[in-house]
Amino acid sequence: MARVENSPSAPWDDPTARPLIRFDSVTKRFGTFTAIEDLNLSIYPREFFALLGPSGCGKTTMMRMLAGFETPSAGSIHLDGADIGHVPPHLRPVNMMFQSYALFPHLSVWDNIAFGLRRDGWAKDRLAARVEEMLRLARLEKFARRKPDQISGGQKQRVALARALARAPKLLLLDEPLAALDKKLRHETQFELMDIQEKTGTTFVIVTHDQEEAMTVASRIAVMDHGKLVQVSTPAGIYEAPNSVYVADFIGEVNILPSTVAALEPGFCALQWAEGSCHLRAACEAGLSQGQRISYAIRPEKIDVSATPSEGQSNCLKGRVVDIAYVGSISIYHVEVAQGVTIKTQTTNAHRLSRRDFTRDDEVWLSWADTAGLVLTR
Repeated sequence: MARVENSPSAPWDDPTARPLIRFDSVTKRFGTFTAIEDLNLSIYPREFFALLGPSGCGKTTMMRMLAGFETPSAGSIHLDGADIGHVPPHLRPVNMMFQSYALFPHLSVWDNIAFGLRRDGWAKDRLAARVEEMLRLARLEKFARRKPDQISGGQKQRVALARALARAPKLLLLDEPLAALDKKLRHETQFELMDIQEKTGTTFVIVTHDQEEAMTVASRIAVMDHGKLVQVSTPAGIYEAPNSVYVADFIGEVNILPSTVAALEPGFCALQWAEGSCHLRAACEAGLSQGQRISYAIRPEKIDVSATPSEGQSNCLKGRVVDIAYVGSISIYHVEVAQGVTIKTQTTNAHRLSRRDFTRDDEVWLSWADTAGLVLTR
């Protein structure tokens, strides 16, 4: 599927591109509690943008301000160039899809989708054509006359989405829209959401605490913590180049090794990560100093595990397998190395379980390239 981040010119990298949504120094307080603090953010037309973070980080407050359910305590929010901070919800070109779907149980699928159009006074012929268009888009034609209790959870989700899109909003807000679905259906529905967003060209903003979901559907992700944006980037940028230990640890699995810069050379540094251990070699940017404390982050899938030392790799550590987690397509190995430090690595299960190479207490070697990990200073 063609995604925005794969386009030749991503709008967020174009200084001349005009954002659809702009938060300018937005702060939101509830009494003495500050939910959002001096937040600046631009979201562009046709983006599928994810607000990601733990409970209480401020992502739902941001969505509620976009929807008009809350107003900023300071700063301004612009939608398509207009300040909407004090525009009531029903006058905004914005629609919202709730986690509960909020379908009318006494109405058919067809009438649920038509509800908002009827309230807006659409003519019958135009309304019917639009509802049929939404049914086709959401692949619900066969279920048009059924009631919500006669369709599956995934189909209910598509009805709620079709209803939200029927009025052709400039912006669609999705509040944990897949939380009620089981894991397999959630994965399938993620791709359906992406497909519908691509076809309609509507800007989607999704609130989620599910890292995998955000990584799958979004063109860009804003990782939040305590009312602030910690990093805003594409899924690949967030995963491969986190700007802090917080982001690296929040997105996916990672090994974090507190280390000291032992030596420097152009573009690389040697890291002392455990007393008496060999140094690790890592790519690093200018600005570090010898003796500086840093955190070294390395993803488990970047590490090779083998029975003998690997030739040609900059980093090679001997260890002992202390635990194995078999999760179907991969196995995760916990390997104890120097000073009792445990490093996680993973391998693809290309063979059946009976042919697994290593078991608990086996001695193994871990190796990885000098560019595989990241030196993080915050």
